[in-house]
Order: sequence, then structure tokens, then C-alpha cells
Amino acid sequence: MTRARLYLYDTTLRDGQQTQGVQFSTAEKIRIAGALDALGVDYIEGGWPGANPTDSAFFEARPETRATVAAFGMTKRAGRSAENDEVLAAVLNAGTQAVCLVGKTHDYHVTRALGITLEENLDNIARSVAHVVAQGREALFDAEHFFDGWAADAGYAMACLEAARDAGARWVVLCDTNGGTLPPQIGRITEAVIAKGLPGDRLGIHTHNDTETAVAGSLAAVAAGARQIQGTLNGLGERCGNANLTSLIPTLVLKEPWARRFETGVSAEALEGITRTSRMLDEILNRVPMKQAAYVGASAFAHKAGLHASAILKDPSTYEHVAPERVGNARIIPMSNQAGQSNLRRRLAEAGLEVAPGDPTLARILERIKTREAEGYSYDTAQASFEMLARDELGVLPHFFEVKRYKVTVERRKNKYDRMVSLSEAVVVVKVGEEKKLSVSESMDAAGNDRGPVNALWRALVKDLGPWQAMVDDMRLVDFKVRITQGGTEAVTRVIIDSEDGQGRRWSTVGVSANIVDASFEALLDAVHWKLVRDGAGAEAATAPCR
Repeated sequence: MTRARLYLYDTTLRDGQQTQGVQFSTAEKIRIAGALDALGVDYIEGGWPGANPTDSAFFEARPETRATVAAFGMTKRAGRSAENDEVLAAVLNAGTQAVCLVGKTHDYHVTRALGITLEENLDNIARSVAHVVAQGREALFDAEHFFDGWAADAGYAMACLEAARDAGARWVVLCDTNGGTLPPQIGRITEAVIAKGLPGDRLGIHTHNDTETAVAGSLAAVAAGARQIQGTLNGLGERCGNANLTSLIPTLVLKEPWARRFETGVSAEALEGITRTSRMLDEILNRVPMKQAAYVGASAFAHKAGLHASAILKDPSTYEHVAPERVGNARIIPMSNQAGQSNLRRRLAEAGLEVAPGDPTLARILERIKTREAEGYSYDTAQASFEMLARDELGVLPHFFEVKRYKVTVERRKNKYDRMVSLSEAVVVVKVGEEKKLSVSESMDAAGNDRGPVNALWRALVKDLGPWQAMVDDMRLVDFKVRITQGGTEAVTRVIIDSEDGQGRRWSTVGVSANIVDASFEALLDAVHWKLVRDGAGAEAATAPCR
């Protein structure tokens, strides 16, 4: 069976930048464009030239890509020709192979928002698209508010599409701009558009996620005959976001009937990089990746219940709809007080620790986990701390160094500008071999801002670890979470720290204490020990408890 070609049009660099709190630099846009190209999307929309300096700079420095780079803009304004509209000229001057123009297709928006007649709007669409085509560019028309327009006046909404098609638009894209149209409606209306003479191989879909159905709406349009999908990485976009390509792409490539019916530009090899691409974007945005994200989330293939883990050991397909490796993710068997020996042995095996079934150590590890979770610890998310605990119980936790003491001070004072500022300072004394090392660090960053006592502790701890120093130089802290697990005078603080290294590995550790600094330091120690063990330092260190 010959598969139909389905085209992927990414709008992360424009729609994504409309997300509250998101602002890309030119260098970041170039980096994201490179990742999108490697993934295999067909179009990369770079932004709106002339609308802001960053977008204009991107088009001046845009990288060479296999994907077609598109510039975005709007149709010409009423009362002037397409050739003399400076806003349209700025879009064309970007020199891209493709140009996407947005225009109104809802009669209410034409008369109220634009303040022009319905005929004038049709003329604007036709003349703008024709002008783009006359320049030798591939023209796309984004039919803004199309589904609401169809509900209000289907005849006029269709006339707008026909005006763009007849003027030479390669793609006419149906936009659910307000995000309120549900998938069954999208499917029926897309079918009706095709039945009225606009072929599916010239039809695209652009959905927003205001009802949490943007992905389903996109799939409904494809099932009805549309052959282009517009969306963003991680579902970035205005309000609730756009259709999430990190969910759509794996579904189209791996799931039936999509995989059987359609071909995309994303190869099996490229798909294995989608988790890395998703997390790269979050890193650029300085955001913590959403653990429950489909396919790419850290918890997407996490199996907590003992019954599930037991079945997973026999056949992963019992509780996984796709193999995690196909999307560059990994299976996780979290440890918690719900765990059984199946979970435990699987998690130990993933850490390189083989323990025979029935070994009495397994029961001791489980009992220790349950006891510590009753004290406030959580190993469900702190996988690295679980591994350190298990190694300790098994007697295979290397002794790298011993912390003799540490101290943190926080000072509030006026600076030279007569403004009150905070400054944190930490002192850590460690014994490495027979040598004691004292390290002092402040928490001030390059901009002169205090990063807090935990940051000061971290910097002092990893300042001088003797022979182990080179192994921790590429570590950095990427997230810090605090939770009070009990109330009143019995309050206990749980701290979970996420760390990352130069290899892109990310791991979580936990610490618990009535004192937030002590809890933080415990989590920091686990993070350092995990890094050293995983980088092979254990072969050079004595095996003895170090906790």
C-alpha cells in the first residue's frame, strides 16, 4: 500500500515565542532551527520579519537547512496595493523560499476587527497571495478563525479559502485560532471543505490547545484528508499552547493507522532524538521538563506499582504502548513503599547491580526504603538517591571522601548603591584520603545577585575534591524543590535536587531534615556520589559506607 505524504510545519520560533514568559534570542532560534531540521520537519517558520529585531536578525543569519524556512506575515492592508504595502514588503525581503500569510476568514472579524467590507477582505487575500507567487515564492495562507467563521457563515469562510487557492497558494491552512473547536467538528468541517473542491493535498491544519484537544484535532483533520500539520515543540504557544509536535510526531510515525497510511520526513533514527530535542528546548527556556509529557517525559515510561513491574520484566509491552528507546526515552522502575522485589531487582539491574532472587539483602533494602519514606523521604522521583541507598546496603558504595563539617551564613547588608542585598557564604571541610581540604564559596553570580545558601554550599562542596575534582566539574544543579511533609512542631523538610552533567545525563536526589540546609546538603552529597560512581571512580576508591 502506497503511503500518502504528510508534511510537518513547525511554528515554534513564532508561535512558541508568543508563550507567556518566552523570549528567544537570535542564537537560540538558530539552535532550535538546527534541532528541528535534524528531526526531519518539512517547514520551519522563523518568525515575522520586521515585527521585532530578533525575528529580523534570525532571517539575516538563518542557517542552511534541508527544511524549507518560511517567513510569516499578514495579507496586505485595504486601500493600498500589495506592491506598496511596507509590512508585506518586509516579509518578502526576508528572502525565504516560503511565505505564510495570515488573513481573516470570519465575517465578524472582518467587519469588526479590520473595519472593512467582506469583498475588500477577499481582494486583500487574493492580491497578497498572488504577489507572493509572482515573486517565485511558495505561498501559504493561514485562514485565521476559520472554524468559528465556518460556524457563522460557511459560504464566506469557504470563499476566503478559494480566493487564496485561486491566487496560487500551495497550502491553505485551517486555523482553530480560539482553540474551542472539538475534534469531531474539525473532522466534519475539513471533510466539507474538501467536498467543496479544495483538495486535501493542499490543505493544512493549525490547532490551539484551549480545550486540551489540539493533538486530537490535528489528527481528526488528517483523517478527514488534510495533508499538512502545523504545531510547536512541547506545545508552546499563546494561552494554552499549540498542537504539540513532540506528541504528534511519534504518534504519526509509530501508531496505527497513521504509520501505515502516512509517510513523514521523520526517520526512525531521527525519532530517537525527539526526547533530547524536547529537553533541549526546556533547557533553553530554563524550564523544568514536564515529567508526564507523552513519549518524552521522564515519567512517560515509569512503572511504580509492583504488579506492573513484575509484568514489565516478562514483557515490556504489557504496560508500554511503544518501546521507550524508539523516542530516545528510557524505562524507569521507581522505588517507593509500594514496591515489590520485582521492581527492586529491575531497578538494581539498571544500576548495574545484579542480585539473585530471594537474596535476603532485597528484603533489607525494601524495609529500609519503607522506613525512610515513613520519615519523609521519597524515592519515587529520586532515583539516584535510591541507588546510593541500595549500594550502601549491598556494601558496594565507594568511599570517596568524608565531610568533616560545613557552615553556611546569610548576611543582609547595604551595598555601595545603598540598597539592601543578601550574601550567602559556605565553608565545607572534607577529608580526601588522609588530607583535609577546606573550601569557601560565596553565592554571588556574575550579575551580582545572591543565588542563596544552597548554591553557596554546592560551590564550596565541589571546589576541591582532590582526585575526583575533574569528574564533577561538568555538574550543575538544574532544579530545587522543597516540601514540608509534616505540620506543626513535627515539621520535616524534604528537598529534591535535579542535577545534570556535560553528557546530558539528569538525575534526582533527596534529602530530609527538620533543617532545610541539612536536607539540601544531604541531597547534594548523593548527587556527587552518584556522578562519581557512574563515571567509574568507584574502581579507584575503597568500598565502604560513606553516608
